[in-house]
Amino acid sequence: MGNTEKKLTEAMEALNEGSYQNSFDIFKPLAEHGDPKAQFYLGFLYRIGQAVKQDYQQAYHWYLLSAKQGYAEAQYKVGLMNYKGQVVDQDYQKAFKWYSLAAEQGDRKAQFNLGVLYRRAQGITQDHGKALAWFLAAGEQGYAIAQFTLGGIYENGQGVPQDYQNAFKWYSLAAEQGHIDAQHNLGCMSYHGEGIPQDFQKAFKWYSLAAEQGDLKAQFSLGVMYDNGQGVTQDYQKAFKWISLPAEKGDAKAQFFLGCMYEDGQGVTQNYTEAIKWHTLAAEQNEPMAQTNLGHLYANEQTGKLDYVQAHKWFNISGAKEEENIEKLMSPNQITEAQKLAREWINENKKHKVKLKILVKPLS
Repeated sequence: MGNTEKKLTEAMEALNEGSYQNSFDIFKPLAEHGDPKAQFYLGFLYRIGQAVKQDYQQAYHWYLLSAKQGYAEAQYKVGLMNYKGQVVDQDYQKAFKWYSLAAEQGDRKAQFNLGVLYRRAQGITQDHGKALAWFLAAGEQGYAIAQFTLGGIYENGQGVPQDYQNAFKWYSLAAEQGHIDAQHNLGCMSYHGEGIPQDFQKAFKWYSLAAEQGDLKAQFSLGVMYDNGQGVTQDYQKAFKWISLPAEKGDAKAQFFLGCMYEDGQGVTQNYTEAIKWHTLAAEQNEPMAQTNLGHLYANEQTGKLDYVQAHKWFNISGAKEEENIEKLMSPNQITEAQKLAREWINENKKHKVKLKILVKPLS
């Protein structure tokens, strides 16, 4: 082993042990003497701000010197900084140039990003065939995000014939590496039997893995499976636990579902105040079933929240037929007020580009 290789090995060992200053002290003179690997790692230390003040200009300087000598990881980083416009003007064509050089050397991140450029027509003419080829190159090297992307391409037939078997294959490879979205999508395919045999136990497995990592869609789906007893013993309390998580993050369907659980006392003590709270949150996001349920809750004296004006308003917004029945219990002034509230709600939501059809009948 030559002296330079010996020093590089020492520097890498120091870096891996977290001894950043030692690694910096070894890399710097080697980089200044033109070693491409040392130049790359010196740039890396400047980028992360270890052993030296963080400095993206210096990082780019050393990455570029290394890249010009053909060091693939540096070529990828130069491409990435050009793509993002970090310390240089954003330039997709330069990103394409450097990604291409690194990709041809087998750098899987560069291969994936090159596929993205071809797919989005950034810095190069759009070409789904070449995008697919580069995604495949990265995916075959085990790059999880490329594998997930391939799963989506085959599932949706984007530039290729729709192929659920290939979608399942690529999602599985990504999911086994812990890719959250791939785990969720595998759960969906297994739950619905999309291109593969329906299997609730496998759906439960993949939803669980994604849910434990914080995926809101998977948490909701897992809660529904506990609620229905699909692929797992029915458990309303666990259903409530999992559905609460996306509901608290603003997911409208989960908020509606949670409202129903409070309304029915399923997995939690019955609480009409909480039911109204969660249905309202969902209804304000234009969830029609929540809007209808709100109408029923306000129209039911047993809830302790009797309010015909609010009931009429939400029935009106959701287009529920119950609107006609509740008018028989209301005074003309109450109906006018309810219609006014409904109009105000639809006008406010139009500002947010929510398209609703509201029929406000004239008083007879």
